[in-house]
Amino acid sequence: MRTFILVSGMFTGPHVWEKTAARLAAMGADVHAVALTGLGGARPPTGTGIDLETHIADVLAVIDSARRTADEGIVLVGHDYGIHPVLGAADRRSECIARIVYLDSGLPQDGVPALAAVADQELREEARDAAHGPGASLPSPARDGWRLWGSTAGIPDAALDRLTALASPQPLGTLFQPLRLTGAAAAVPMTGVLCTGNGASIAVVQARADMGEPTLRALADARMAFFELPTGHWPMLSSPSELAVVLLRAAAGEGQRLTPVDTARPPAHLRPFLLEVPEVPRERVGGVDLYVPPAAQEPRPAVIFVHGGPVPAGARPTPRDWPLLTGYARFAAGHGVVGVTLDHGLHSVNDYAKAAADVADAVEQVRADQRVDAGRVALWFFSGSGPLTADWMAKPPPWLRCLAASYPIMAPLPNWGRLGSRFSPAEAVALAGSLPLVLVRAGLETADISATVQEFLAAADACGADIEVVDVPDGHHTFETVDPTDASRDAVHRAMRAVLHHLTG
Repeated sequence: MRTFILVSGMFTGPHVWEKTAARLAAMGADVHAVALTGLGGARPPTGTGIDLETHIADVLAVIDSARRTADEGIVLVGHDYGIHPVLGAADRRSECIARIVYLDSGLPQDGVPALAAVADQELREEARDAAHGPGASLPSPARDGWRLWGSTAGIPDAALDRLTALASPQPLGTLFQPLRLTGAAAAVPMTGVLCTGNGASIAVVQARADMGEPTLRALADARMAFFELPTGHWPMLSSPSELAVVLLRAAAGEGQRLTPVDTARPPAHLRPFLLEVPEVPRERVGGVDLYVPPAAQEPRPAVIFVHGGPVPAGARPTPRDWPLLTGYARFAAGHGVVGVTLDHGLHSVNDYAKAAADVADAVEQVRADQRVDAGRVALWFFSGSGPLTADWMAKPPPWLRCLAASYPIMAPLPNWGRLGSRFSPAEAVALAGSLPLVLVRAGLETADISATVQEFLAAADACGADIEVVDVPDGHHTFETVDPTDASRDAVHRAMRAVLHHLTG
């Protein structure tokens, strides 16, 4: 009999698993939902601290009880925070664990506390401010506050009401105590179940692994597999039957594998640009690279291409040397304007302010170059740099002749927490005035990014913004390197023509 041990996330207890557990049991599985101390389980005496080790002990107790009848091994499932006690327990009982399932969770590392996995910086600060005494806890969310911890998409109203009513404060010791691992659990097969409605996807994991993020590169191992569920952060409430089926498939070793990064075919971000572009030499000046048109006798307009992200800090080559960016810069230079690439510090979702400052500094450096017409500059953003467009729309300077964005993220994804209105293009577009906007939309974009684009376009339409949309119906994210078709090439030409029209017209 297949045995599942289910461990829930912050503020929640075994009740969240009821429908999924019933479905698994109906399909012949033995199911145990762990009652973590203080979160649906027993409460210790007043003043007694609850920490991560307390919850690891809770999981170990269930493992030791269930292993006697688990003839096919135990599948440990950790949702959100629950993956921390799951890994801690698996590290100590690896010999009887058949598989670990990461359910819309992070990848905890040895020595790192669970608080580090909380994307929202304000929530982390609230936790630190509340950390006083051994019994301190973080209050559970109000009904409309769950979205700060993950997308509530798909949860029925009654289930959200019940989630709120049964929630418990999170003991702060569980968030601050570092996870300690010996490495024994690393040999246990793993499955990641990613909830696309919460901003996670296999494609994003693959892309970040391709860029060299060490913790993700290891996920290309043959023992690692992935599934996607088109739902928010709590699939046990929004899609319990579908989750049960996926868990059974995961237990059977099914799922999609990542492509190892050392294969003969380069990853998407290092594949050739889809157009033949002139061999304009690069001039590296401080933090920017300039591609100046040959024989330019007077200052020329400039197009500054801003890479997406987040990009791991150790990624090599850095984005300003990626074929996509250098291709666009040389393409622009071939049209008589200065093409510019740069590197900025968007290494995590908490780095948007740093990245914005880097871009602003680069822009001023470019405008100060004597070969650039400082009064005619266009900015062109890609992918995850989309939120950076908000600064420029909120207060468009007179020299900014056009703002372009290709397959951009135009609103914070659900698992990013609060970025604030500063980085919300959908809010900023109402202040853009007559600033010309060009948006390149990939027809085969992921659902979560598409939703942000639709939100932005609806806001742009409502305020009458000057926006031109270039559609690539059969194009994927970064179609310039993954879809080298005639339709993709035509889209690049159309987008460049639109930007140059505003820049040089």
